[in-house]
Amino acid sequence: MRNELLILRGEEIQFLLEGHEHAVIDRVQKAYAYHLQGMDVLPHSSFLRFPDDARNRIIALPAYLGGDFEVAGIKWISSFPGNLSQGIQRASGIVILNSMQTGRPEALLEASVINAKRTAASAALAAKYLSHPVDEATIVGCGIISFEIVRFLKVVYPGLQRLTIFDLDVRRATYFQQQCVKYFGFKHVQIAADLDSALSAASLVSFATTAAVPHINDLSMLAPGATVLHISLRDLAPEVILSAENIVDDIDHVCRAQTSLDLAQQVTGNRDFIRGTLADLILKNITLENSGKLRIFSPFGLGILDLAVGTLIKELGIAQQKGTLVNSFAPAAWAHA
Repeated sequence: MRNELLILRGEEIQFLLEGHEHAVIDRVQKAYAYHLQGMDVLPHSSFLRFPDDARNRIIALPAYLGGDFEVAGIKWISSFPGNLSQGIQRASGIVILNSMQTGRPEALLEASVINAKRTAASAALAAKYLSHPVDEATIVGCGIISFEIVRFLKVVYPGLQRLTIFDLDVRRATYFQQQCVKYFGFKHVQIAADLDSALSAASLVSFATTAAVPHINDLSMLAPGATVLHISLRDLAPEVILSAENIVDDIDHVCRAQTSLDLAQQVTGNRDFIRGTLADLILKNITLENSGKLRIFSPFGLGILDLAVGTLIKELGIAQQKGTLVNSFAPAAWAHA
């Protein structure tokens, strides 16, 4: 019986996933399809919050994913926005992959890279099915999640040439601008003077901020039928949600924890304002309206996506002999039958 544990650090995971964006998107799409077909187990995420501390949290996302994956595991990831002022990343954590034969942990993976990649792949997949091909996008929030969203949008929309970006911290926006030019070859990355200017610049808008409560009450400056990737889940006021055509990753999961959709649910007493899930759209169980309404994608972030991308990383790590292999992580058996 194998008793090995593969440990992969964040830098190793970044190296392994370089150039594998299509594979990440494919795994995320397959995980969504399996979820719709009931081939997973997905308990609600558990939020660990702290007394007199509304900003910081640690979230546990346990899951089982069947089909081609056959893996169980958990992501344990923290969000401490104050880290940014100290020059370290907001999010950190681990993903554990467990064997379905023995239940033993087989891989211990740095989580923030996985989190950013699977979130960005989900956003790009939604853009592909909600929006027409675009050559310009607006990015609100200039952190690592948005940077990865730009990377994956370039995969689904190779013609994407121009970005308009906005962040409350001009220094972060400037750094983001420089990185997009350096790594993705953009020639046009404009820093908007204010949020309204940013929102009016493109018909595809992505929000990935640290907002804890809604701060946007109006999106009338967007073109009819524009697509909003509402990745951070708490930027939009309930009235904005209720005026749009809403696509989510999971209706039950996203309507909790004071998300914008949870607040909209509290206003209406129902969830009728949600058109369906991204998997429904991909598998053609639903079609989009042609009413000119905004199309908003709000993903709660499902733990099965971390498992789907985590298995890819594990396979690449083994194939390329990356990471640290611990040969005797669990203790010897206490007694034999």
